[in-house]
Amino acid sequence: MKIFAVGMNYVEHNKELDGAFYTQQEEPVIFTKADSALLKDGKPFFIPDFTEQCEYETELVVRVCRLGKNISPRFAHRYYDAVTVGIDFTARDLQRKLRAAGHPWEVCKGFDGSAVIGDFVAKEEFEDVQNLDFCLDINGQVVQQGNTADMIHSVDKIVSYISQFFTLKIGDLIYTGTPVGVGPVKIGDHLTGYLAGRKLLEFNVR
Repeated sequence: MKIFAVGMNYVEHNKELDGAFYTQQEEPVIFTKADSALLKDGKPFFIPDFTEQCEYETELVVRVCRLGKNISPRFAHRYYDAVTVGIDFTARDLQRKLRAAGHPWEVCKGFDGSAVIGDFVAKEEFEDVQNLDFCLDINGQVVQQGNTADMIHSVDKIVSYISQFFTLKIGDLIYTGTPVGVGPVKIGDHLTGYLAGRKLLEFNVR
């Protein structure tokens, strides 16, 4: 199982990241997470010792359902069967240092437990995957919300693009990017994620 993620896929979020990447990118920005990053079934997230600014990034996540390579965008919808809401945890202080040095992001993005996943829902239950509201509550207060219609690169384009470089396999996950409103978590926080009004994600921070 592989975990792919898309960086800078919402314009307003790009602006909040130190004023970087204001304009639309021609191609998706792709990075990967280790399989040990996956955190599911409501298990708690433990803030790692190597960061003092661990931030949530709420995202639509799609699940790959077919083997695919060099997938055409017009057929990409056939290669994922379910969606959910997930959290791409980021060691933001570490990310700033890595970006300044021109280094890869893996250690600030792909560490253990950094890919939290909710319960999947068959995509057929939604009228349009590219027009879904999603949000995150922390301790009962909405802290981030977005709609997939605001993506720079659509889900189908992302699936097609990734398949140019990696063979997609059944069970692979794709985090599709986060909207504006990312922020830090602290020990004791209770996080709840919603997709189209459905509660699909719930866990605690320790």
